[in-house]
This record gives sequence, C-alpha cells and structure tokens, in this order.
Amino acid sequence: MATQQHKAWSVVAASTISFTVCFMIWMMFAVIGIPIKKHLGLNETEFGLLVAMPVLTGSLIRLPLGMWTDKFGGRLVFFLLMLSTVFPIWMISQATAYWQFLVTGLFVGVAGGSFTVGIAYCARWFPKQKQGFAMGIFGAGNTGAALTKLIAPSIVVAFGWAMVPKVYAVLMLVTALLFWLFTYSDPSHKVGGTVTVREQLAALKDPKVWRYSQYYSIVFGGYVALALWMTKYYVTAYGFDLKTAAFLAAAFSIPGGLLRAIGGYFSDKYGAHSITWWVLWISLVCLFFLSYPQTDFTIQTVKGPETFHIGLNPWVFTVVMFTMGIAFAIGKASVFKYISDDYPHNIGVISGVVGLAGGMGGFLMPIMFGALLDLTGIPSSAFMLMFGVVWVSLMWMYFTEVRPLDKLRKNNAGSADTLE
Repeated sequence: MATQQHKAWSVVAASTISFTVCFMIWMMFAVIGIPIKKHLGLNETEFGLLVAMPVLTGSLIRLPLGMWTDKFGGRLVFFLLMLSTVFPIWMISQATAYWQFLVTGLFVGVAGGSFTVGIAYCARWFPKQKQGFAMGIFGAGNTGAALTKLIAPSIVVAFGWAMVPKVYAVLMLVTALLFWLFTYSDPSHKVGGTVTVREQLAALKDPKVWRYSQYYSIVFGGYVALALWMTKYYVTAYGFDLKTAAFLAAAFSIPGGLLRAIGGYFSDKYGAHSITWWVLWISLVCLFFLSYPQTDFTIQTVKGPETFHIGLNPWVFTVVMFTMGIAFAIGKASVFKYISDDYPHNIGVISGVVGLAGGMGGFLMPIMFGALLDLTGIPSSAFMLMFGVVWVSLMWMYFTEVRPLDKLRKNNAGSADTLE
C-alpha cells in the first residue's frame, strides 16, 4: 500500500504533467493564431482578441473551480475539467470563420482553470513549511507555453495549422486518463461539509485578497499576455519567420515555468513579502529598457548631419526578456506563498479569486497590446503599458506593506530601548 509521502509526490508529479499539457493547449493560439490571422486578414486588435479568448474562460472559471475543489476534491475536478476540453480542442481544426475560432477558443479556455484546481490539490498533501516548494513544482507546468512554441511551429510547417488542435485533443485525452491512474483522493482535504458558499465568498471582502490579485495580474497575467504576444512581436518587430520567432519567444516562457519551484523554495525561506518586492523591482527595470522604441535621430555637427540608432537588438532583447521571465516565475510562487500562509483552510477559493485576477490580466493585456499597436504603430507600446501597471503595483505594495512594516520595526525597537 502506498505511503502518504508516496501519494503526495505522485499527486504532484501527475498534476504537474497534466497542468503542463493544459497550459500547452491554453497557449496554442500564440502559434496557430499567426497563420489564422494571415488567412482571415485580421488587424492587430482582432488578433489580440483571438489569442486572448481562451484566457477569458480560463480566468472566469477559476473562482467556481476553486470552490468545487474545496468541496469535492481536486482529483475529480481536475479529471472532469480535462475531459471537458477534448471535443472543443478538436473542433478548432474544423473552424473556418472568425467567430467560430472565438467560440471554440472560449470552450478550450477551460483548460486554463486547471491551475486553481491543481494548486489547491497539491498544497493540501504537504505541511505548511513545504507548501511553497510543492506549489512551485506544480507551477512549473507553465512551461507548457514554451513547449507549444517549440512543438506547434514544426507541426504547422509540416502539416498545416489545423493539425495542431487534432494532436492536442488526443494528447489531452491520454493525459486525463493517466492523471486518474496515478493520483489519489484524501477525504480530509475536502471542506464541503463544514464551509458554505457564503463563507467561501466572504473572503472577497478581505483587502489583502485584492492586493494579492493585483500582484498576480502582473507576474501571471503579464506572463500569459507576453507568452501569447511574443511570437507575433518577434515577427513584427524583427522580421523573423514563425519557427525562429517561436523559438526565441520560448526564452521568456521556459524560465517562467521551470524556476517557479525555486521561487517557492525562496518564499518558504525568506517570506512572500521580500521575494515579491524584489520581483516587482526587477520587472520594472526590465520593462524600462523593453519599452524604449527603436529610434533613429540625426544631429547636426560641424562635419554635417550624423544619424544614430537607439534600440535593443533581438539578442539583447531576448536576454532582458529571459531575465524578466525568471522574475515572473519566482513572483508567481511568492504570491501563492502569501495565500497558503494567510488562508490555509480555504486555499481553493482564494487561489480561485487571485487566479481569476491573474487570468483576466492575461486576457485583457493582449487585446490592449493590439489596440495600442493599431493606435500608435509602436511595437514596444505593449511594454510601456506593462511598465505602468508594475509601477502601480509597487506603489500599492509600498504603502500597504513596506511602510507598515517599517513602522512596526521602529516601534519594536523603541519598546526594546524603553525596557533596557
């Protein structure tokens, strides 16, 4: 008979693999959306809506999925979620009109809700001091975004874009069956008999939940938005072909998933607040450089006009994106360490709320990226938008966490001096 430790790690392994596949499918429009855009003659805003549509459903469904996970257990909810997406994934290959892609994208987007289910399911198998690491391992499934960029372009080139959803539908079905075989249930992890829906939703009144949601809208929502947008960005800004653009875009997506476990380890060791604070600062610096548009300017000198160029070449750009991908990976884990510390008894519903906010960031930002590009014609306008959002998050964190902590330290120091 399997020991509790064996069950816990089997659950984490199976859930991580399943989440990786779900994330691959959730992000597939980042690749197949480019030939679809060309075929349908879409503008940038329409393309942004196309790639973001699955993210909308995957975001909105996270709150009910979190509640169902708390009530019925993560194993059953995760399994049914994966099965429910198989047919819609296949139907993408049959779509011919823009509205058909949008509708099928909505149903496929359910796969993105798997994060909320899996994060609560995995966390409950571990003691509090190890939950950050376990959730970080599960979150490594975000590398599904990178796998799609590495696998899907080759399928598109060899067989056409319609083959991608067919392959992914079969992959999802096989993954769901394997998940059921290698995972376990623990009745003590369910809180359905003791917690009502009203009590679960009461958490929405907590201002800390909204603050964590804002942080997550950057580290996860920004990650999703850029994972969807970067292949297109490399094609538009630097003129690469689809395979090369997707390969370079994977440099951002890979650390965004693989290093999440390290973020969980650091959050367990140094605390969620310290890690998240530095993540936001590093992201702000990266976005400052990414925001600067390719610029040519001419100066009149005594020898005549001299023209200079300022802008990141594709290799420096990729290094900066890789750095920000590392920061986002660590930040995704640190935000959920806040949640496991503050809400151990209803982690499902809280992760659902925070995950919904992060997913909505991933839905809205690609649309805004496209609208800004249509409006300004500046590819880096996407990073200008994100720079502003990160700055708002830093200010919110400073006034609600950093300053109160500084005052508390000063008060404690003053009390110690008085006692002496």
